[in-house]
Amino acid sequence: MNQDDLFFMAEALVEAEKALVLDEVPIGAVIVYKGEIYARGHNLRESLADPTAHAEIVAIRKAAAKRGSWRLHGMTIYVTLEPCPMCAGALVNARLDRLVFGAFDPKAGAAGSVMNIVANEHLNHRLSIEGGLCSEQAGELLTRFFQRKR
Repeated sequence: MNQDDLFFMAEALVEAEKALVLDEVPIGAVIVYKGEIYARGHNLRESLADPTAHAEIVAIRKAAAKRGSWRLHGMTIYVTLEPCPMCAGALVNARLDRLVFGAFDPKAGAAGSVMNIVANEHLNHRLSIEGGLCSEQAGELLTRFFQRKR
C-alpha cells in the first residue's frame, strides 16, 4: 500500500460519511482508473428500497455507464468494508483488477474473512486484494451507526 492508496481510501470514507448522514449503513466506495477517481458510491439500500444498492454496486454501475462497458479492466476499487458475497461476485464479473478494503467483515466478508470469492481459482477472473487499510476509521463509522440504532 502507498500514499495513493491512503488518499483514495480517505475518499471512500467520505462516501461512507454520506451514507451515515442518510441513515444508511456507512459504507463507501471509489473506483480509480489511471490515478483518478472514476466513480463513487455509498450505501443506498434504504433510500432506494433496493437490496442491491450496496456502495460497491452503486460505484460499479456508475463506472460501467461512464466507460460504456461492463468490463472495468485496469481499475481499482477502494471500499471501507470487506465486500459481501454479492459485491465480491460483482467485482469479479466487472473484471476489476484490484480491491483495497478497510475493515474486515468476520460475519459476511467474501474477500478472505468468511470466504474468498474475489480470488477464487475456479472463477474466470480474480482480483488482487489488500485489506485492513484505514480499518479503524471504517470500523468507527460502523460502530457509531449501530450504536445509534440500539
